[in-house]
Amino acid sequence: MQCRNCGTEIADKAIVCYRCGTGTTDPVRSPAPIRRRGGAGPSLVAAMAPLLLAVAILLMAPSSDYPEAMRAAAAVSALAGVALLITRLLRRR
Repeated sequence: MQCRNCGTEIADKAIVCYRCGTGTTDPVRSPAPIRRRGGAGPSLVAAMAPLLLAVAILLMAPSSDYPEAMRAAAAVSALAGVALLITRLLRRR
């Protein structure tokens, strides 16, 4: 019998070609599909949490003793949330 990939003469009962490693018959089972892992980037909940925190801080700022500091903290939290969302969107490509 000849290998269907490289043409080398191989034994009739061979399972694979000794030269190129190609199987002599089609596989009985197909390989399982590779699922994409979701752990590569931030989850949507992790990206939205800083944005929700920024809204909560902005709502509490007027009644605080330090409203300017609260607005600054809200801005930092909002920037972190936007950065996480951008990271998530870029990882999906």
